[in-house]
Amino acid sequence: MQNVEVTPRVWDRILAVRAGHACACCGDFTEAERAALMLYGPIARRDLGHMTIAQIGQSLDGRVATASGDARDVSGPEGLAHLHRLRALVDGVVIGVGTALHDTPRLTVRLCSGHDPARIVIDPNGRLPDDAPVLRDTGARRVVVQSIDRPRAKGVEVLQLPRIGGRLDPASILRGLRRMDLGSLLIEGGGTTITGFLEAGLLDRLQVSVSPLIIGDGPQGLTTRIPVQRLSDAIRPETRVFAMGGDIVFDCGLGALAAQAAIPLHDVQDRTERKAALIA
Repeated sequence: MQNVEVTPRVWDRILAVRAGHACACCGDFTEAERAALMLYGPIARRDLGHMTIAQIGQSLDGRVATASGDARDVSGPEGLAHLHRLRALVDGVVIGVGTALHDTPRLTVRLCSGHDPARIVIDPNGRLPDDAPVLRDTGARRVVVQSIDRPRAKGVEVLQLPRIGGRLDPASILRGLRRMDLGSLLIEGGGTTITGFLEAGLLDRLQVSVSPLIIGDGPQGLTTRIPVQRLSDAIRPETRVFAMGGDIVFDCGLGALAAQAAIPLHDVQDRTERKAALIA
């Protein structure tokens, strides 16, 4: 497990990686700063194409909220800062309507420097009111994904999709958002929304942040619709573990893009140049 320290100079470097002006593999950094570059660098990169990641915060016993629905302090201060950093590194943040209604999130970047991402709500039946905090005009794009023909407030974009099997299809949602020039996406919640993208094989990376508390009852984090019957059939991602204050982050790579992003940029360039030289 690696201890992460996000100093101002490290975060400036990570934002420069996001802008395509720097790499995350070079420079004179401490071991903890280097761990921060290893954690955020693959997400910040844009040279490999669009990435879809998900993040979920939970307790030691796998709960994301109490039985009464209180989820505000599941993650500690560093865990919350981590979530805001992830928001700053993507083009859009996706949540389900249940999370939008119950948690009333703003989905803005407040605990670090960086631009606010587009705020995207999956709301099949049009339940989200137009005055919801997530739809307030703060300068960032606002998108509602729905299956009904319901107009939205001025400035709110609508992605209308048909239901497939009684629900909105995660793959169709992803394709629609990409057509709207929303490339790298963070699936932030809730657990059901994240699980839908996970089961569809659409996540490149999944981060599970575990906080040192035991809730005892309440909703579980990730619960698949069809649980595996044998452990040999379970998803076993390539996983790195990072310590952030009192929280532990399990950073799970789920596909080829995640594996490529973990390779230092200059290693990729060197391999490409060597391959080109051999061909020539």
